[in-house]
Order: sequence, then structure tokens, then C-alpha cells
Amino acid sequence: MENAKITNLYDLTQTIAGEYLAGFTYPWEALGGISDYIKKLGPTLDPEKYEQRGEYIWVAKSAKVAPTACLNGPLIVDEDAEIRHCAFIRGSAIIGKGSVVGNSTEIKNDIIFNSVQVPHYNYVGDSILGYKSHMGAGSITSNVKSDKTLVTVREYDTDEKIETGLKKFGAMLGDHVEVGCNSVLNPGTVIGRGTSVYPLSSVRGVIPAGCIYKDAKNIVPRT
Repeated sequence: MENAKITNLYDLTQTIAGEYLAGFTYPWEALGGISDYIKKLGPTLDPEKYEQRGEYIWVAKSAKVAPTACLNGPLIVDEDAEIRHCAFIRGSAIIGKGSVVGNSTEIKNDIIFNSVQVPHYNYVGDSILGYKSHMGAGSITSNVKSDKTLVTVREYDTDEKIETGLKKFGAMLGDHVEVGCNSVLNPGTVIGRGTSVYPLSSVRGVIPAGCIYKDAKNIVPRT
């Protein structure tokens, strides 16, 4: 399943977790170790650039954190990131350089690459968002199946599938992915680099790179 591999989704130079992710073939394999990785990496960060704000919480001095934001560890907020009013970071999260976590957005067990925007009313759980990806207002990752069975990753147009063994698995967004407002990314969704998703979409499966997702039966290459 080439479209779902880390090497085809992400520029690993655009995250402080690049070395960590390089040790896996598929990005969801990294979800279980995010918390431990942060605990290991945090104490090695340059104290001239980062300050420790609580147990296993490191925030870059150049980052902007609203006083109403809730930060729980393990957490790294990288340089020039912005955590806005009433953002809720539940922990086990890396927020990349220059990224925006906005009003009433909830973050849990995620790697957010550099220059990502989740700025308005988003839920992002058990997910990895690539460089310069963007989730429109109200768009969310659904990270648990309604029947509580383990998540399977499937190609959207074939019978090819991978059993992940995970109960919680949100979405893997490649670099430069655009997700339209009020869309739902169902458990096990993987979206290839540079693909755009129409607003109000319900997305599942592995969506190819460089496409426009209009609906499940109407995925067209960019012209």
C-alpha cells in the first residue's frame, strides 16, 4: 500500500519528530509511542529556546500561548507556534513550528508537523498532520469506530487492506492536504500529499495524492 507509507506522505525535515517517524513504514505505527518519545526528547531541548511549564510540558519561548488555553503533557510546542483562546491539548502531542491550534480545538495523541493549521473548532485525535496541512472550521478526525472494533486501513477503490491492531486511529494527512469545513475523517483515513477534500465530506480509506475529493465516487486528479 504505497500511498499510505510515510515516505510518500511526509517531508520528515518538517517536524521535530522526523527521526522518530523515520523508524516506521506506516505513520499509524508511531501513534503508540508518541508520549514516550516526548518524554525522551523534551529534556534534550535547548533551554535557551524552550522552557518547561509543567511535568513533561515544553514550550518554545517564541510560541504564543493564550492564557485560556489548556496544556497537558506530555507535550512539545515548537518555535513560533500559536495556541489560541480555549484550545484544549489533552497531551501526548507535538505541535510543530509555526503551527496554529485554534479556538475550541482539541488535540490528543498527535504529531502536528510545521506550519499546520487547525484553527477553528477541530477535533484531532490519534492522528498525524503533515507539513502545511489545513483543516477547515469544524472538520474533525473520528478516531474510534462506532462498533468499537479494530481499525483497518483500506484502499478506497480496491480490496487491499491492512489490519492495524488499533482501536484508536484518526487520520493521517500528507503534506499540503486541505480538508474542507465540517468534514469528518473516519477512523483509518489516509490522505495523500496535496489532495483537497470538499466541505461537508465523509472520508474513509486511503485517498491518492494530488487529487480533489468530491465524494467517495468522485475523486479526480488535479488538472
